[in-house]
Amino acid sequence: CTKAVIEPLFSNLDLFLFSLIVGLVIYWFMSRKKPEPIPEFKKLDTPTLTTRETSFIEKMKKTGKNIIVFYGSQTGTAEEFANRLSKDAQRYGMKGMAADPEEYDMGELSRLSEITNSLAIFCMATYGEGDPTDNAQDFYDWLQENDDEDLSGLTYTVFALGNKTYEHYNAMGKYVDKRLEELGAKRIFDLGLGDDDGNLEEDFISWREQFWPAVCEHFGVEASGDESSIRQYELKEHSDINMNKVYTGEIGRLKSFEVQKPPFDSKNPFLAPVTVNRKLNRGGDRHLMHLELDITGSKIRYESGDHVAVFPTNDSALVNKLGQILGVDLDVVISLNNLDEESNKKHPFPCPTTYRTALTHYLDITHPPRTNVLYELAQYATNSKDQENMRKMASSSPEGKALYQSWVLDSCRNILAILEDMPSLRPPIDHLCELLPRLQARYYSIASSSKVHPNSIHICAVVVEYETKTGRINKGVATNWLKNKLVTDNGHKSTVPMYIRKSQFRLPFKATNPVIMIGPGTGIAPFMGFIQERGWLKEQGKEVGETVLYYGCRHKNEDYLYQEELEESEKNGVLTQLNIAFSRDQEHKVYVQHLLKQNKEDIWKLIHTDNAHIYICGDARNMAKDVQTAFHEIAEELGGMTRTQATDYIKKLMTKGRYSQDVWS
Repeated sequence: CTKAVIEPLFSNLDLFLFSLIVGLVIYWFMSRKKPEPIPEFKKLDTPTLTTRETSFIEKMKKTGKNIIVFYGSQTGTAEEFANRLSKDAQRYGMKGMAADPEEYDMGELSRLSEITNSLAIFCMATYGEGDPTDNAQDFYDWLQENDDEDLSGLTYTVFALGNKTYEHYNAMGKYVDKRLEELGAKRIFDLGLGDDDGNLEEDFISWREQFWPAVCEHFGVEASGDESSIRQYELKEHSDINMNKVYTGEIGRLKSFEVQKPPFDSKNPFLAPVTVNRKLNRGGDRHLMHLELDITGSKIRYESGDHVAVFPTNDSALVNKLGQILGVDLDVVISLNNLDEESNKKHPFPCPTTYRTALTHYLDITHPPRTNVLYELAQYATNSKDQENMRKMASSSPEGKALYQSWVLDSCRNILAILEDMPSLRPPIDHLCELLPRLQARYYSIASSSKVHPNSIHICAVVVEYETKTGRINKGVATNWLKNKLVTDNGHKSTVPMYIRKSQFRLPFKATNPVIMIGPGTGIAPFMGFIQERGWLKEQGKEVGETVLYYGCRHKNEDYLYQEELEESEKNGVLTQLNIAFSRDQEHKVYVQHLLKQNKEDIWKLIHTDNAHIYICGDARNMAKDVQTAFHEIAEELGGMTRTQATDYIKKLMTKGRYSQDVWS
């Protein structure tokens, strides 16, 4: 009996050992048989390892750099300024590099003293409600978390980029400046404050003009006096290239628009088909539109209040005119290669590509060029007066600043207009492509709720078009491009490259909290999502607090956006109050802030007693300020406060997340 039990045990063990030995032999044989792919795999991988060096100290030592310019940039301007400053260093016998803080280990700042005459410059933009830009978020978190960091060996300065119309003007730049000092770093020059509501370019030039002499004095160096143009990239024309290797508008990976792979983000946008594109207004001379983008199968998730970023393309007529005026074949395949081989930025835009693709997809050709572009292009003007004026506009002299303000900014001259109005200026197209800034993604507040539309993202926008002082018609890049995105274009589906940017603009966690939404014009967008979501919550049987909307437009019969939807929401009790200011339907203008004041008792009760959350969306320059003033006045009058107390009261609501703004200027 015992024997019968033991025998199968042995045979099982034998079987197991035999299988194990056979398995090991096969594994050894297989692994021995295929050594070829290994070196090939390594060969593919090593470039990405060397290009992604996370130690900026090692990179600076290796390349003999002593100045590093970090940038926190959302729309490309801070990056542009950083590049200009790193180029400047050469004129003072120093060597600089621009750096994205996201790509490096910022914990190394304390080691910068290992490099002689070293200096860190920070060009920091503020985004949203005083937030860091996406690429500076990790750096911001690091600064906040590391109280015991010793930065006593660090010499630094900060130039901040912001906009005075916003509540938290230059918050990020101010924070970095103050925080570095708290951690022991030595400020070499005062914080520069750039205001995009005024003249950001002028602010930067004035700051830079005083900054470099201070640096020279600190390090005991003199300017080399070399004011000539310094090229950053060299041109390579490809006469014989496989067109499958050529970029045709992709943002990141080659062929990423043909073979789409999630996750989708700013470097890998999703091509969303347009399923609806309709005009919203019934009259007037503007074009207000509603678009719906299909995100089925993309794994993209969004929430009400988020932003959708879209990558537009330039008008082909403008691109063709540039080609004509410069006498260039736009379909030549080119690469612009960085002369600094150690730089992380190998090309100014995806290469190889054609001039046509670069001017259509990658370069900003519609904004008035900044002064550094004029300065660098001046050498190509054959007329000495033109050359002198271009250099003057790039100087910090009052006369030069005034000329740039009137001739370029106030006249809204883009690069094409400048070339048309300066016949002696015909620069080489490759240098122009090197100097023009990148075409940026445009952000829109999402006008839908993912609870109701999980596979669709709605956009509400107004087409930008205006006449300039020179009699030209300027068209907004993104809105005109979106307007022309017909649902089917010659039998093909129109698509929009897009991704989602998360926002802090959120409905209250407790559905029972009342909400007061103020959004005139296209500022209605996020509130369409909010209203849909509150309606959905009600359908789920949840108890939902008061939902109050203050909306404004010019004329009831012309541009009352989403009239049917809003009136339907009021009828079925989702919207408990629908207050509309038709500003031009009577002699005196009526705006949303006037309606708030009219309903002050109700507003004050909602805020002070019922814990309401306030949301404002739309124009930052006038509307958001006027609305805030109305709230201050209501708090003064009904809360018995002084103006200072009323201002503090609203500030506290902001801190608690009960007063949120999604505004633009």
